[in-house]
Amino acid sequence: MDYKNTETLKKFVDSRGKLLGKKETNLCVKHQRKLAQAVKRARFLALLPFVE
Repeated sequence: MDYKNTETLKKFVDSRGKLLGKKETNLCVKHQRKLAQAVKRARFLALLPFVE
């Protein structure tokens, strides 16, 4: 997952800005962790909001 690709990351974040769970995203544990790390990096660089 690339933290700069915000359009893709927005699909995995709900309306409140929370990450969707593994069951909703249908990702394995390894990829769910990479997704979480990418979202955290994007939030830190202000590419994604913490809360909407």
